[in-house]
Parts: sequence; C-alpha cells; structure tokens
Amino acid sequence: MKALIQRVKRASVTINSELYSQIGYGMLVFLGVEKEDTEENALKLAEKLGNLRIFEDENEKMNKSVKDINGEMLIVSQFTLCGDCKKGTRPSFDKSAPPDIAEELYLKFIEYIKNQNIKTQTGKFRAMMDVELINDGPVTFLVEK
Repeated sequence: MKALIQRVKRASVTINSELYSQIGYGMLVFLGVEKEDTEENALKLAEKLGNLRIFEDENEKMNKSVKDINGEMLIVSQFTLCGDCKKGTRPSFDKSAPPDIAEELYLKFIEYIKNQNIKTQTGKFRAMMDVELINDGPVTFLVEK
C-alpha cells in the first residue's frame, strides 16, 4: 500500500464539473493499493499518517501531526501509484490490486482514519476526478506499508 501525501492549505475534488469534497488545512492523501495488501497494511498506514509529524510547531520544526493541529484529510484513490515504470516506456500495473479488493481496502483505510477523529473527506473510487490543491511548503512524502 502506497500513499503520496501532501501538506495542503486546501484541497478539493470535482467530478463532472461539480464539487464533490473539499478540505482546509491538512493532508491530501493519494492512496494506491497493491495485490499483496491486507487490512493490516491499511490499519498500519492509517496509524502512521494520523501520527506523522509533518506540520510545523512554534519553532518552525516539523513536529506536529494532522491530529495535533486539528487538521483535515482528503483521501483519493490512486491506482497509478502502483504503476511500475522501470521497464520500457509504458507503465505496468501488474502490482495493482483488482478493483474490488482495492475498493474494500480503500474504504477500510478511510474508516481507520475516521476512527482517529480526523475530519475526513474523500474522492470517489474509480471516478475521473479533478483534484485541486494548494501545497503548503511544498511538503510531499511517499509512505509505503
């Protein structure tokens, strides 16, 4: 399971020209699910991201989590994160989980984030989405579990 996370001032998802979801200050998470991933991976990644200290404290050090700042999280499914670009010029998606399994683990991940009392919004699984964001920093990390 892979998560590309960005610290954002705000972010939103639009589907078919209509606003679907939006957050203020917090974390945008693009989540990729691989064939070998389990509910345990989803739980561990959710705990990691809920506690990941990427927000600045009073000394301008990355020392606070999204929970510490009462921030929000926008979670968007992103199967292309599992694409392998090592060979050739066309990505291989052999490692990506099938849609039914990926959706189940995506929903479990969302549940585990919400269980941490983090204000959570989402994209729509398998939808074509326009994702807009104002990256704060910019601060971007790739986290794998």
